[in-house]
Amino acid sequence: MSETAAPARGSARAFAAVMVANICLAFGPWLVRLADMGSEASAFWRMTLGAPLLLAATAATRQPLPALTRPLLLTLIAAALFFAVDLAAWHIGIHHTRIANASLFGNITSITFSTYGFLAARRWPARNQTIAMLLAVAGVLLLAGRSYELSVANLGGDLMCILAGLAYTGYLVLLERVRGRVAPLPLLALVTIATVPMLGLFALFRGRPILPHDWTPLVLLAIGSQLIGQGLTIYALGELPPVVIGLALMIQPVVGSTIGWLFYDERLTPLDLVGAVAIAAALVLVRRRE
Repeated sequence: MSETAAPARGSARAFAAVMVANICLAFGPWLVRLADMGSEASAFWRMTLGAPLLLAATAATRQPLPALTRPLLLTLIAAALFFAVDLAAWHIGIHHTRIANASLFGNITSITFSTYGFLAARRWPARNQTIAMLLAVAGVLLLAGRSYELSVANLGGDLMCILAGLAYTGYLVLLERVRGRVAPLPLLALVTIATVPMLGLFALFRGRPILPHDWTPLVLLAIGSQLIGQGLTIYALGELPPVVIGLALMIQPVVGSTIGWLFYDERLTPLDLVGAVAIAAALVLVRRRE
């Protein structure tokens, strides 16, 4: 076997992982809407139910928990704070703006995390990366264009979704810096545990119902979004450049539009399909080697 064969295979696995991760994460907003409780409380239960699942997966895969040095502990707490802000802001924002607006502004991470990668590497994006980013942005705008709407009524929700996207960028940046020293499942398990009390306090402060009548959406949210979605994202974070991770986030609006078509009778137009093809082309293009 050549020396380049193993890294190439590892990169292919990581790319497949980040694709599956974003497909799973795209079901999150739908499950939040199905939950019969406050949106902040659903974020709390996603973390609370996800933590033991992640600890069990950590033990099953024999990935060792790291020694909690002071720098690592501070990084984990900061990442948990960013993640808590991301989830709280997104869950509030999605109920106070249009779905298209939420998809557009919430996925600002695609651009901000990709930009961070180029700044950290101190280089300009390659030609195929630039074209891929432009294609992906155009695709999302086409998907959101039919129902996207700027208005004073949506402003609060739009700002919350932008805040969520920026906070998620901070979360990814912090975990990317320590991912090479800590295995993915222990890293995510520790961040998830640290996020639980933060979201619990926020849910209590909001004064909305906390205990659900139907646990099904919350269990699916914990398994699909936290265990599989975030687990595969953190795995890919140590294997792929930020531009690939960022552009893969664009899969979520495509899946979200499909969910709306299948379950809410939201019609897909030719422009929606063109947008989805543009995003798919961007993901193929960004995988090409210069």
